[in-house]
Amino acid sequence: MQKKTYLLFVFILLLFGIIGIILINTIDNSSSTYKEVRSNSGRDKGNLAKEESSEITLAAIGDILIHDRVYNDAREGNRFNFDKMLDNIASELKKPDLLIANQETIVAGESIGLSGYPAFNSPHEIADSLKKAGIDIVTTANNHALDRGVDAQKLSLDYLNQIGLPHVGTYLSKDDQDKVVVLEKKGIKVAYLAYTYGLNGIPIPEGKEYIVNILDKKRMSNEIQKAKKEADVVVMMIHWGNEYQRFPSNEQKELAQFFVDEGVHIIFGSHPHVLQPIEWVKGHNGHKGLVVYSLGNFLSGQDEEYRDIGGMVTVTVKKKQLGKQTSITMEAPSFYPTFVSSKAEKDYKMYPLQDSQHAINKYSPSIYKEIMEHMQKEGQAD
Repeated sequence: MQKKTYLLFVFILLLFGIIGIILINTIDNSSSTYKEVRSNSGRDKGNLAKEESSEITLAAIGDILIHDRVYNDAREGNRFNFDKMLDNIASELKKPDLLIANQETIVAGESIGLSGYPAFNSPHEIADSLKKAGIDIVTTANNHALDRGVDAQKLSLDYLNQIGLPHVGTYLSKDDQDKVVVLEKKGIKVAYLAYTYGLNGIPIPEGKEYIVNILDKKRMSNEIQKAKKEADVVVMMIHWGNEYQRFPSNEQKELAQFFVDEGVHIIFGSHPHVLQPIEWVKGHNGHKGLVVYSLGNFLSGQDEEYRDIGGMVTVTVKKKQLGKQTSITMEAPSFYPTFVSSKAEKDYKMYPLQDSQHAINKYSPSIYKEIMEHMQKEGQAD
């Protein structure tokens, strides 16, 4: 009898432990879900209509910022292998139905010469590895988009097109720019938009204003309204904020409010190179949007404080359709923090932060708890 009681006690402890792990990876706040109901055009079939439902997981990771020390470490003879850097987390990257990354460096390849900071150009193989690891689409609208000029940008986009990796934010033509990038999974259409605050002072050639989406409220409003007509969910990838600041600026918060007021569902931010918190923002007419102010660096050569910690934010989206009414529900996001380990600018490898002895050695045994709490600080402004 005592043995049975002991085994039952152990089972209960294990059960609570599992529940605790699940909860700690969920970003919790008082507004953890959002439901939106729309009326569609067409004849209402009333009670005879059959309810249809589906759900997907949308996710994003931060900056793929390939410094020269990173691609030199990936070099294997006459090619580059970034797979080994991602191996420890690749299974996690394959879990979401749709995953987007910020490809911060162009991937024009060796034909024009590889380069790191301040004017980046990366090997083709980083794009290959991202696609292999589970990335479904990349945003290319960032301050390094024209680091090596318009021709280099074209080579980069040509390669992404060649391997079938969708991209958003930079374009080869005005026609391309005018098309909303929509990906569909399980009957749910997701529109991806992307903009950057600037290009490090590099001017856009006259007549080629289409090559990069620069922040412009009128254009953004028009594109958001167009995206809402073509998709169930609108995702904004935005390059903004101040580098190395762990909390959003007032400008970020004001722009986030603008996006939500316009009807954007999810905002994924980049540029600070460190993680910034997640919060729900309420817009007019009751619309709410989820804002991840900064996803930080995902894979990069930066190892300064907090610049080697990033992660993946995942949101579950549910769609229900009955007659001419469609409802979209977004549930509380989960966060999977990651750490980039290296030794003397070599041996770059990514690890789950929770299991990384390297991160514990560098920071503290409580680094995982610290980061999870940081992401729940609801976007307090600097």
